Amino acid sequence: MLKLSDVHKIFNEGTVDEKIALNHINLSLKKGDFVTIIGSNGAGKSTLMNIISGLLTPDSGTVFIDGKNVTQIPEYKRSKLIGRVFQDPMSGTAPSMTIEENLAMAYSRNKKRTLKFGVTSKRREFFRESLATLNLGLEDRLNAKVGLLSGGERQAISLLMATFTEPAILLLDEHTAALDPARAQLITEITKDIVEKFELTTLMVTHNMQQALDLGNRLIMMDKGQIILEVNEEEKNDLTIERLLEEFQRIRGEKMATDRTLLA
Repeated sequence: MLKLSDVHKIFNEGTVDEKIALNHINLSLKKGDFVTIIGSNGAGKSTLMNIISGLLTPDSGTVFIDGKNVTQIPEYKRSKLIGRVFQDPMSGTAPSMTIEENLAMAYSRNKKRTLKFGVTSKRREFFRESLATLNLGLEDRLNAKVGLLSGGERQAISLLMATFTEPAILLLDEHTAALDPARAQLITEITKDIVEKFELTTLMVTHNMQQALDLGNRLIMMDKGQIILEVNEEEKNDLTIERLLEEFQRIRGEKMATDRTLLA
C-alpha cells in the first residue's frame, strides 16, 4: 500500500546549514498495517510525512502509494489517496464554518463536483451517524462553528473527515501532542477505533513512547534521517520504554537526547 524506495532529502545543500533530513530511506507498508514512528527532534519524522503527502519532493528515490508511483505528483492531486491529521487542532478544519459544512467539504473531496446543494438530508443523516460513533454528542451540534469546539473535539472531527475519502494511507502527525492528557487519551482511543473499523493503512508519528507501543502492529525508530530500528508485531508486544531506550543506546552508542520523547 505504501513503499518508499531509497528516498533521500537534503536541506540547504552546499551551504554551512546543509542538513541531511532523510538518508536513503526504505520503508514498506502492507494494506492494514499501523506503523508508529518515534525519534528525537530532528530525526526526520516530519520530513518523511511531508514527502509521503507530497508537500516535499525527494531529491532522489521513489514513493509508491497503492502501487502507483506518486513521487512527482503534487500534494493537491495526491490528497485523494491520503488522509492526514496534524498536531495543531486548528489545522485540519475551517473554524469559521459549521461542523456540517466541514464534513461536507471532506465528504466531497474525491467526488465529482456538481451544482447541487452540498448537504442533502441523506448526507446530513450520514454525518449524524458518523459523529455519533465518536460518543462526544457532536451529532446534535451540526450547526455549531468548529472554531468554538475544544481541541479534542476538533481532532476527533479531523479524524472522521480524514476517513470520508477512504484513503489509501492515513497520516497522523503527532495528532495528540497539543492536547491535555485526558483529551489525548480520548483521541488515542478514537484513533484506534477508526483505524480498526475502516482497516486503514496508517503511519503515526508520536513523541509518546507508550502511545507508540500501545497502538499499531509495527514500530520504527528514526535518528538523524535514518530508520535505525524496525519492530514487528510479535517483537512489539514484548517491548517496554526502557528496552527501546536501551536499543537506541546499543545502536547509536549514546543515550537518546532528553527531549519530549522521554518526558512523554
